[in-house]
Amino acid sequence: MNRRKFVRNSLVAASAVTASASLTKASTTLNARAAATTIARRPLSSVASFTFARLRYSSGNWDADPKMPSNLLNSLVEYTSIRIDPNERIVDVSSSELANYPFVYLTGNKMLRFTEQERANLRRYLRNGGFMFVDDCNHDVDGTFAKTFESEIKAVLDRPAEALRKLPKNHPLYRSFFEFKDGPPATSHELNGWGDDMIHDYLQTIEIDNRIAVLYSNKDYGCEWNYDWANKRFIAKDNTRFGVNIVVYALTH
Repeated sequence: MNRRKFVRNSLVAASAVTASASLTKASTTLNARAAATTIARRPLSSVASFTFARLRYSSGNWDADPKMPSNLLNSLVEYTSIRIDPNERIVDVSSSELANYPFVYLTGNKMLRFTEQERANLRRYLRNGGFMFVDDCNHDVDGTFAKTFESEIKAVLDRPAEALRKLPKNHPLYRSFFEFKDGPPATSHELNGWGDDMIHDYLQTIEIDNRIAVLYSNKDYGCEWNYDWANKRFIAKDNTRFGVNIVVYALTH
């Protein structure tokens, strides 16, 4: 079962759970089996298609980097054999449609506050197999977006084991397609002193059932990749290659 089917089936199952002990036991068994399937590495050739889904939340500015998706999608077409939906999809955090997308993207540079409905829906999505890539468009660990997102994700994923932790540089994500021996590549915003004037040599994750549910960056990749894909020919080395790694990892683990 791929991540997309797992998310969709798990959320449908979750909505039908009652207080019955037998149904609870069956649901737990189903989730455990599905989680084990998700953890296993699948060959890239088994990935049928990919749709880039951006999360729209009721506060802040959820569309801070409008050109980034088409740029990343172009790279996936150029470098991989994955069949790509050419259109970015906008999905409300509170929508039942969230379950249709195994990969979602969230960004912003202003205050982020989820409603209770958004928190509950995102919690179901992440605990049942979803993958969310979060990028801080401020590139500032003390900025408004970083502080409010980190507070909100603690409310969404509130179990002790569901805490943000640094991703080690030898993690498979850094070699899921291209190889990044030194961990996450630096962005021009970091090198030019934008935001907090720091080069963050790490990403953070929240793992659930030994799989990444949340990948969190303060590096501002979204704005780094926020240019017309046709201008990529003027860059000595394609800086969206790390985005390919993120998507490939999400779809094969």
